[in-house]
Amino acid sequence: MKKQFIINTVEDADKTAQEFLEYIRHFENGKNCIVFDAPMGAGKTTFIKSLCKALGAIDEVTSPTFSIVNEYLCQDGKKVYHFDLYRIKNMEEAISTGIEEYIYGSDFCFIEWPEVVYPILSDNVLEVKIRETENGKRVVSL
Repeated sequence: MKKQFIINTVEDADKTAQEFLEYIRHFENGKNCIVFDAPMGAGKTTFIKSLCKALGAIDEVTSPTFSIVNEYLCQDGKKVYHFDLYRIKNMEEAISTGIEEYIYGSDFCFIEWPEVVYPILSDNVLEVKIRETENGKRVVSL
């Protein structure tokens, strides 16, 4: 584990997202594909919403559970791609979404439920774990 961030309350998520992005820009240069390993209800989508806000997303950030991928335009013209692979059953189904283009692209790509695509992920992907503590805090670990 390289680094941990603590989200004390939902209201703290935006501040934590800013700190998280500053850290990865400084220490994880070039890693723009981030996969989120966390159980249901741990706060993956909530944290991704905060990350998108910190990146200047002008589109509404919602869970892509049924669409598989959402695209958000940012103020600087860049895009953020947000995948939810919960309903994807196998690698072939994931590949058919065109996910490889997003994983290896130059824009940020956030992937929830990434287990099915682990075999195609490179060393240039950052894995983040989110765990809820007994007192309701969230621990975000790289």
